[in-house]
Amino acid sequence: MASPSRPTRVSSPLLLGLGFLIALIAFALQFYIRKHLRPRLWTVEELSLYNGTEDGLPILLGILGSVFDVTKGKTHYGPGGGYHHFSGRDASRAFVSGNFTGDGLTDSLHGLSTMEVKSVVDWRKFYMERYIFAGKLVGRYYDSQGNPTKYLKGVESKAKRGAQLLEKQKIEEAKIPSCNSKWSEQEGGEVWCETGYPRLVKRPGDIALTGKISQRCACFKEEELGRPGLEVYKDCDYLSKSCRV
Repeated sequence: MASPSRPTRVSSPLLLGLGFLIALIAFALQFYIRKHLRPRLWTVEELSLYNGTEDGLPILLGILGSVFDVTKGKTHYGPGGGYHHFSGRDASRAFVSGNFTGDGLTDSLHGLSTMEVKSVVDWRKFYMERYIFAGKLVGRYYDSQGNPTKYLKGVESKAKRGAQLLEKQKIEEAKIPSCNSKWSEQEGGEVWCETGYPRLVKRPGDIALTGKISQRCACFKEEELGRPGLEVYKDCDYLSKSCRV
């Protein structure tokens, strides 16, 4: 009886070559898909397929209805990445709300302040400059023909108004110098003025920008200290040039 033949062993170089060929084909396929991913109209269902869980497909995200290819940031936008919750959807609101679960992952900006809306528009500009534009998402921001909706025009108008108000606020505040400030865990905070005296003053422009009024520290000359609305820091002398905060 003839002895059984020994199984043929595949040489290591052949295995390495085969593995390299498979990797090369996968890379070429991904490159082809990305190269031919021309800007187009997307549906919510189509976009959801490009969330980074399917090997060989690009990773896409939407913001204000604009779709971007973020595959080059796969470590961040792929599964397990810190920004994976943005992939395969338009979660415009989450860019400023920080709510990355449930209802927070929505494209609605309803109820956001002017400044928050401006921030979302600024994020869209960031993606326009850093990533590949892949088209438009049909829905809240673009109609079935790819035309901007009334909602998108309203968002952009609100953001533009916010930019104008912010610039106006900067010009007004530049007329009165801000305090110097420092903070350390050991000593806490301190504000001081090289010229003038530190006072808390309200920023009325914030009402239109954020929906509430904040305060800033500004330096006023002695003859200006009687102006209405100026607040002395707690436990700080009236004519002290520095105050603990």
